[in-house]
Amino acid sequence: MGLIKEFKEFAVKGNAVDMAVGVIIGGAFGKIVSSVVNDLIMPPIGMLVGGMNFKDLAIKLGEVAGEDGKMVPVNFAYGNFLQTTFDFLIIAICVFALVKAINKMSRKKEEPTPALPAPEPEPSAEEKLLTEIRDLLKEKK
Repeated sequence: MGLIKEFKEFAVKGNAVDMAVGVIIGGAFGKIVSSVVNDLIMPPIGMLVGGMNFKDLAIKLGEVAGEDGKMVPVNFAYGNFLQTTFDFLIIAICVFALVKAINKMSRKKEEPTPALPAPEPEPSAEEKLLTEIRDLLKEKK
């Protein structure tokens, strides 16, 4: 029973649950950003550079004989690396903007409202009596 109890304590701790939620949301966020990059950002960039697809960029190094004796091209395929680098940069910018927005919101919550000055404490019965005596002595003069 000790192992099951220990696992329950681990699984319901705030940190483990928060981390699991973060991983799941991060995976979904990565898919969204990849779609934005592949479907919205890269097509116009590809058109600007002559209608090419970045994933197809490669330098032909030569040819080698394949298993069936036919010549097979050997390419230095750097296009996929460029695409992955663009994906990373855009994801990094999005995460930076998201973290910055979250930090800005959390700072607003943490900033205490300016405290109103504390009201003057009510004078004690002795102070009231002494004040009355002082005022009466002033009137007699």
